[in-house]
Amino acid sequence: MDHYLLTIWNSTSTGEVKVQELAEILNLSAKQTRRKLSQWQEEGWLTFQAGRGRGNDSKLQWKKDVESAYEIHFISKLESYSIEQVSKLLLFNWSTETKQRLMTKFQSKFGFHQEGQDRLIIPRFYRFLTYHPLKAADVHSANLVANIYNRVAALEEDNTITPELAHSWELTKTKLTLYLRKDVAFHDGSILKAEDVVQSFIRMKQDVIYAELWKPITKITSPASLVVELEFPNGCTYILPLLSLMTASIYKESNGQVIGTGSFYMGGNPEEKTVLHAFKHYYGERPLLDTVEFIQVSKEFGNVYYGAHESREVGTFEVESDSGFGIVVMNSYRQSDIARKEVRDYIHMLIDENRSLISTIDSRISENNFGCLIGYSKPYSMTKIAKPSLSKPLRMKYTGYAKNVSFWLKSILEHGGIYTEIEEVSFHDALYHDHLKAEADLFIHGEIFEVNQSFSYFNFIKNNLSPLRKLTQSDPYLQKFIQAYDELPFEQWIGQHLKIEKYLIENSLCIPLYYSKRQIPFSINLMNVEIKHFGYVDLSKLWMKPKY
Repeated sequence: MDHYLLTIWNSTSTGEVKVQELAEILNLSAKQTRRKLSQWQEEGWLTFQAGRGRGNDSKLQWKKDVESAYEIHFISKLESYSIEQVSKLLLFNWSTETKQRLMTKFQSKFGFHQEGQDRLIIPRFYRFLTYHPLKAADVHSANLVANIYNRVAALEEDNTITPELAHSWELTKTKLTLYLRKDVAFHDGSILKAEDVVQSFIRMKQDVIYAELWKPITKITSPASLVVELEFPNGCTYILPLLSLMTASIYKESNGQVIGTGSFYMGGNPEEKTVLHAFKHYYGERPLLDTVEFIQVSKEFGNVYYGAHESREVGTFEVESDSGFGIVVMNSYRQSDIARKEVRDYIHMLIDENRSLISTIDSRISENNFGCLIGYSKPYSMTKIAKPSLSKPLRMKYTGYAKNVSFWLKSILEHGGIYTEIEEVSFHDALYHDHLKAEADLFIHGEIFEVNQSFSYFNFIKNNLSPLRKLTQSDPYLQKFIQAYDELPFEQWIGQHLKIEKYLIENSLCIPLYYSKRQIPFSINLMNVEIKHFGYVDLSKLWMKPKY
């Protein structure tokens, strides 16, 4: 099956054609296109007669219905090929009606399979960037990390700390002593030692992204078997929440592999799919699923969790998952018009006037005129001000997930007389290369908190991947606000968060834009659906009622 042939079929009818126009449709050179046409003619799909002389068009006549033939071929492959091989064919340029039919048939391959093993197959729209704990800066990768690794402790939504690899601890103002569980196995069969925990912490402390968070900790040692000590002479009020971060997961490196102790282990991660297998020697409760497979599919694919044996008419229920919030960040430190408060305030006013319309861009998002802290941020509004003069257009950058909202914002600004030059950057570059956003006057950033929003907000403004990092480094008032956390008990942090948020909003530096939610349909036969880290389902708890 040749995706170029299907593309031409769905874009070009029998009749006169220009080779150069066909080449542009296929994104090939004219020479490559002529070679393709010759090949397809030999295969009997079409006849092609090249135009002779300047200004004479070529002629193309179809001899077979390409899409109908390819549809039959797709269905035959669906029965005999692996699901990840067939998923690639859905990326072809099918007509809308045919693609809907094929996706319906393809979806029957997803869900729970119970032939010998309990296997869950989940559609995946993007490849996981990483499954290394320290590099998992996006929510998709962090969800994978949550299933492969454990931390010494976990911070819950209500601020309570629960044990994981550490069964207990002793905490003073200057030292934390962790007591580790016995006989915890890594996925390679080796047993967890205190030195493994020490090395994981040292690597995180030395990592450029998290070094600032780890500054108060000066010493990490193991004074005895299964005992780890962390010392912080000047205090560290957030030491346990810090160790509960997903990126503080304990791991070891062996033969080029990153190995954890979690309820699932990595079974394979080629381009087309990611496979997790249940870890039978997990120290906690073994997952009820045996295997989870994430298969790459096109973005149009539906994401309903069915059992493989179920009719598509079976009842479903919807679980609402928090997909975070969006903010507009304005880089006031730049040597441009955005450094002027009256320019930022005017942009802020335009956003405030139009924010109620944002759901017209995407039904999953709604206006946010409060802030980043759900349940704590206060509503506000902007007063009307006159448009300031600008010396040149502002620079705006965006990445894929924020494309539609970014162009919506651009139109609002230009309707208000603020002209912008907009540029796309890849998600990877926007995530890991700070200079790309630093070169923009403004940009939209989407954020999803882990579980506990109080510590997540602190991490959001403090770590070196934060979209606000350049602002906090260049603003002495923000620096003073952030330094206050060193002396403030963790339980009192919300008040400090609100002071920072108020300063950011009043100075039009960080403007709340939208809240994001998603409704995930699940089969009524699917049990133990629990939304956990970053708004994802806890895979270790899922099970499906068997067919009998």
